[in-house]
Amino acid sequence: MKIAILKERASGETRVAVTPETAKKFAALGLSVAVEAGAGDTASITDVAYVEAGATVADAGATVKDADIVLGIQAPDVALLKGAQAGAWVAALFDPFTKRDVVDAYAAAGFEALSMEFMPRITRAQSMDVLSSQSNLAGYKAVLAAADAYGRAFPMMMTAAGTVQAARAFIMGVGVAGLQAIATARRLGAQVSATDVRSATKEQIQSLGAKPIFVENVAGIEGEGSGGYATEMSEEYQKAQAELVSSHIAKQDIVITTALIPGRAAPRLITDAQIATMKPGSVIFDLAVAQGGNVEGSVPDEVVIKHGVKIIGYSNTPAALPADASALFARNHYNFLSAFWDKEAGRPVLDEEIGNAIRLTQGGKVVNERLTG
Repeated sequence: MKIAILKERASGETRVAVTPETAKKFAALGLSVAVEAGAGDTASITDVAYVEAGATVADAGATVKDADIVLGIQAPDVALLKGAQAGAWVAALFDPFTKRDVVDAYAAAGFEALSMEFMPRITRAQSMDVLSSQSNLAGYKAVLAAADAYGRAFPMMMTAAGTVQAARAFIMGVGVAGLQAIATARRLGAQVSATDVRSATKEQIQSLGAKPIFVENVAGIEGEGSGGYATEMSEEYQKAQAELVSSHIAKQDIVITTALIPGRAAPRLITDAQIATMKPGSVIFDLAVAQGGNVEGSVPDEVVIKHGVKIIGYSNTPAALPADASALFARNHYNFLSAFWDKEAGRPVLDEEIGNAIRLTQGGKVVNERLTG
């Protein structure tokens, strides 16, 4: 079997789907690995490194020719897959809810699209979960970017000239990205607080040494959706949450927002009126800016200044750490395919639980129930 890895062509995408480390592992399974020349350049991986790992480096056409499996970060344009085997697997990020035309194109071309962001959040799939691995790095980078934009120091400093007070950092949304943001802000010396609509995260916040900020006395609101994601809250909870955040956010120097709901626009967490209560020089990093934004007025890849507050956010935060992001994504790909490797068949064979969850197209049709139901 042949695995093909094309150069990422999406604007601002610096990651690559296979590293020399995982290329060696695929070769050990008996797979041949073909990589498009220059695919790893933006992730600091040379073509020579791939060749030394046993991969073939060629142009795009030769790379994809007769490929049985194509691995990507973001799903390649169908036109680039000309020459691949009929029914070839393509495992990548498809953004199926907002890019349905891409999914339909894959179905029409007869490819089997496997959406890595649809990987179920179950114990045995943790090592295959690209959203978690990339969110972890995104939470880290968000704090560093906010610290860089902030005109003061993070930790308390006691000097002969006087004391510098520690920055106050508030993390909104305590999923994988939020937890890493808490840990990073703490390591930098900030006073950290955090909130989430899921009550179960309170202990996680405390375990990292941060102060939990939660709505109290609103019965029956747990906020836990399927797969560990947050769900939308009742009007009563949203009102109570807004009041709590408004009083707390006015005291903060750094705010990191991380809230996302799969298949829907990012929930609005911070309004212009709330931004106006913050101190001039404060910084907000909106990790959900590419999905519509948690913060009113945030714009992807731009610094917006409102009421003296800097609002920033990247359209692709993991791509700001291309070497590590590629390494983790590549391991997710390898863990996924190797977990289903069938020695007798000489190829991976998906089971129903994970196969049905991530398979978007098959046999010329869109088959995923989240898109057809």
